[in-house]
Amino acid sequence: MEEHEASRAAYVTMERSRVPLGPLNKGLGPMDGPLTPLQIAEQRWNLLHEDLSLPTAVLYEDKLAHNLAWMQRFIQAYGVNLAPHGKTTMAPALFARQLQTGAWGITLATAHQSRVAHEHGVRRVLMANQLVGKQNMEIVSRLLRDETFEFHCLVDSAQQADQLGEFFSVHRQKLNVLIELGVDGGRTGIRNSQELDALLAALHRWRDHLAVSGVELYEGVLQDETDIRKFLHRAVEVAAKLAKGNHFDRNPAVLSGAGSAWYDIVAEVFSAADIGYPVEIVLRPGCYLTHDVGVYREAQIQIQSRNPIAQKMRSGLLPALQLWAYVQSIPEKDKAILTLGKRDAAFDAGLPTPSLHYRPGQARPDACPSRWELFRMMDQHAYMKISEGDDVRVGDMIGLDISHPCLTFDKWRYLPVLDSSYQVIDIVQTFF
Repeated sequence: MEEHEASRAAYVTMERSRVPLGPLNKGLGPMDGPLTPLQIAEQRWNLLHEDLSLPTAVLYEDKLAHNLAWMQRFIQAYGVNLAPHGKTTMAPALFARQLQTGAWGITLATAHQSRVAHEHGVRRVLMANQLVGKQNMEIVSRLLRDETFEFHCLVDSAQQADQLGEFFSVHRQKLNVLIELGVDGGRTGIRNSQELDALLAALHRWRDHLAVSGVELYEGVLQDETDIRKFLHRAVEVAAKLAKGNHFDRNPAVLSGAGSAWYDIVAEVFSAADIGYPVEIVLRPGCYLTHDVGVYREAQIQIQSRNPIAQKMRSGLLPALQLWAYVQSIPEKDKAILTLGKRDAAFDAGLPTPSLHYRPGQARPDACPSRWELFRMMDQHAYMKISEGDDVRVGDMIGLDISHPCLTFDKWRYLPVLDSSYQVIDIVQTFF
């Protein structure tokens, strides 16, 4: 199924690449009318030639390719599977590349996101969330009419199981569900054995329409490694209990966890587990593809320091997403104002970091002085701290690295992909 899924996603995404995009989108180059991504690549736009309207968010092809290969090698070293979280990018072109590199499927968070993925050729989705509400169930029901489509969602209560069972029994369909575990003070998920037993009883009532396909958790609600390991071992124990009680309807069962900060610990614990039943271990990091210089760089540093597999691999993940803006004003000797703001960049996990400084006409960008930093953003303006006498002028271009790629991607409908010479070679479309 994996080969079919990857080839189907690649084909459908290729077909979508021929769909024209209009000129009324930010961050692109000169367009008198609609152009397809293939036609845009033929324009040979170049960021350094000021062919793009700034601000713009760009992806770097060489770094994307590096990160794809790095994570796949890591996953293979543990003998586990990868279902990267698509909510990070919501970019089917990037989903296709992840599948082509060997991903088991794509993780998503909502019924709508699942529909976007299916529409673009993805044929295995793990929706790491509860499926709640009539219209959301209707969306999934329509997707399940495609017999080539494999879908899993989460359940964590008898009440939810009854709602799903009632709906899908009327539609004469069978839905794959993963039992989600949670922790006190955390997010969703079963807290104790009494809740698990009640859920299992409900699932048994609807066994003709709800199939227990595995066990899932999200360890990112915890911050301490010891607590995370305890949580993971609890998941192994629950999975073993379900196997012993013949509760699994899928062979192999799915055992899934891992956001972008603790995937190494999840891989270590789950790959060493024996639940007495065949199992597919599925990890779900999403931010590895573009990485960042903030929260996920710090998490990756910890992974590189504690994990023997990561230590053996050449280099680590590289930041592949960057924002570019102009210096539009230097109203005070220690402050420059950039043409970028909250409408363009994530700011929930730290402000963007000035990385590259380019004056149009120069050969290549230079590294920004470390003393340059953003200290405030408004809707369309960013305040950058500089020092008196710094060589910065109105019209200079600043490349900024980001923290938390998820909330930057969702501010851009189209992102140019650049080669090492800053030439646009592709356009990635998002569907938020």
